[in-house]
Amino acid sequence: MAEEIKDDLTIEGEALEPLIGIRLDKALSQWDPSQTRSHYQKMIADGFVLVNHKSTKANYKIAKGDILTLIPMPVQQLTAEAEDIPLDILYEDEDVIIVNKPKGMVVHPAPGHPRGTLVNAIMFHCKDRLSTINGVIRPGIVHRIDQDTTGSLIICKNDNAHNDIAAQIKEHSVNRIYRGIVLGNVKNDKGIIDAPIGRSEKDRKKMAVNARHSRNAVTHYKVLRRYKGYTYMEFKLETGRTHQIRVHMASMGYPLLGDKVYGPAKCPYHLQGQTLHAMTIGFIHPRTKEYIEFQAPLPEYFQHLLDILPS
Repeated sequence: MAEEIKDDLTIEGEALEPLIGIRLDKALSQWDPSQTRSHYQKMIADGFVLVNHKSTKANYKIAKGDILTLIPMPVQQLTAEAEDIPLDILYEDEDVIIVNKPKGMVVHPAPGHPRGTLVNAIMFHCKDRLSTINGVIRPGIVHRIDQDTTGSLIICKNDNAHNDIAAQIKEHSVNRIYRGIVLGNVKNDKGIIDAPIGRSEKDRKKMAVNARHSRNAVTHYKVLRRYKGYTYMEFKLETGRTHQIRVHMASMGYPLLGDKVYGPAKCPYHLQGQTLHAMTIGFIHPRTKEYIEFQAPLPEYFQHLLDILPS
């Protein structure tokens, strides 16, 4: 049931039987894995889940004969406002801006990140000169990178540029090259990972290879340098699935250094998220129709790691 709840929804009788004996929040996330367990915990805490027409707690264990009622939660309307946040601009003209996104910055507003995003910064910089195709909270945004991934990102200033770049991304013709450090010593000097990626059924916040409803995902990689217990690598994206490089490398047994989602919970270097940098971006300019390419230099923390990793 991936669709949003629009009217009161009741679970009882045969539909309830597979959930008997399971705590409420876990049972609901099993019943509808398109939502996270934390989402249901919030619904329960705020009184939008009733058991036998009464509010209860997330740890309530469902019993035979219970009636569960899910009440639609009010939708929080997100807005984006211009904020005077410094931008590292690699290139700018009347159609596009190429920015070097820092670590820790979210690309556009979302629940939990209403301010301080890249969108807030570019709205201040560009005023009203941004594409409108992706709506009021994602003006100019034609593609994204993760919060803790650094590097080059294309921002579109008008709808014509947006449509043109989006078509290139769909055709996999945008040149996107990343640098990353992984745990372990990758055996082959280069290779291709061709493994479809979809939303994990075990943890809806994560992606997984060969999950249900997976989509084609292809990553080309090559080893740049091997360290003692680590490998410095380059990745070229053929597709652009959510968390693609992180998921592909973890599936091979070589998670990104610092990636607590797909790798070990502890990191010896006290990093903020995965060591992954979108270094190169190249595409056909929507107005001139000429190929242009830009390089985002490695961030200081990344270069420092390369200097201190054991050889």
